[in-house]
Amino acid sequence: MSTQKIDVYAHIVPPKFKEFLFNTTTENPSLKTLKSRIPTLPTLFDMDDRFRIMDRHPEVVQVLSVAAVSPDDLTTKPNEALDLARRINDEMAELVFKYPDRFAAGTAVLPLNDMDLALKELDRTINDLKFKGALIRIPMNGKPVDRPEFMPLYEKMCQYNLPIFWHPQARRDRPDYVDETESKYFIWHLWGLVYETTVSMTRLVFSGVMERFPKLKIITHHCGAMVPYFSERIINHYNEAEMRDKWNFKQGLTEPHIDYFRRFYNDTAILGNTPALMCAYAFCGPDHLLFATDMPFDAQMGAYGPRQTIEAIEQMGIPDSEKRKIFADNARKLLRLAV
Repeated sequence: MSTQKIDVYAHIVPPKFKEFLFNTTTENPSLKTLKSRIPTLPTLFDMDDRFRIMDRHPEVVQVLSVAAVSPDDLTTKPNEALDLARRINDEMAELVFKYPDRFAAGTAVLPLNDMDLALKELDRTINDLKFKGALIRIPMNGKPVDRPEFMPLYEKMCQYNLPIFWHPQARRDRPDYVDETESKYFIWHLWGLVYETTVSMTRLVFSGVMERFPKLKIITHHCGAMVPYFSERIINHYNEAEMRDKWNFKQGLTEPHIDYFRRFYNDTAILGNTPALMCAYAFCGPDHLLFATDMPFDAQMGAYGPRQTIEAIEQMGIPDSEKRKIFADNARKLLRLAV
């Protein structure tokens, strides 16, 4: 299919922000990992390198999201976090403005250690910079997504009718076993990220946040994580807990609990894998899947993911009209894009 494709999850480290990062000392393990990887991934910050790879798929435009860092990773001082968020957002807006044929939109980073400042920066990025959503790293400052302090953000995003882009994070220094000092074999990243997304989805459902904010739109990274593949377990687990153990986690929910999980939007950033995409399609339907590649985090610095993902979607046993939804139409509608 030669139809236009909108990649809703393409990572970037804006060049001036990259220089700032390398002049910053930090003990944050995730940021240390990012700084070690940036030099090996020129596609993150070198636009010529990025465009060279994008030229292989000229029908693809990208929605940009900053890679692997939030302002709160760099400072606990709210005003410093706000200043850093503004610098990142302004530079990303410059790239979108300069290269409109490459970049369809940007997503805002926010200083979440002060909700009032975060909401002001959100207003600025959407109204002045024309961003199309907010990038939130989960957990949020190490806190679960259903904490009361985050409710104003959800309310504001509902008012704007724009999505929150979740990006999960995990840490190498949190071991998988109590008698070890770190997570081995990249397990913290490979499985830790999808676990965190699954946990956060579950918290929003059973805490009643999805009930309270029925218009809340959240895009999960990595195709809904574990949820589509364990949907029957989710259904049975909570029904059994209610009947056998008398635990009423569904109290206050006005719909079947599994239907709240179906409200999430899910990107296709799993590096291909048509059977897995078909499983997600069977769970959430064609209207809640969005084309995304996770560029450039693959073995070929962004060249492998787009090709594999496009081919995997094209091989799905669904009508072409639904493939067009996944490739671009859903993104246009959800992000209110003119491209």
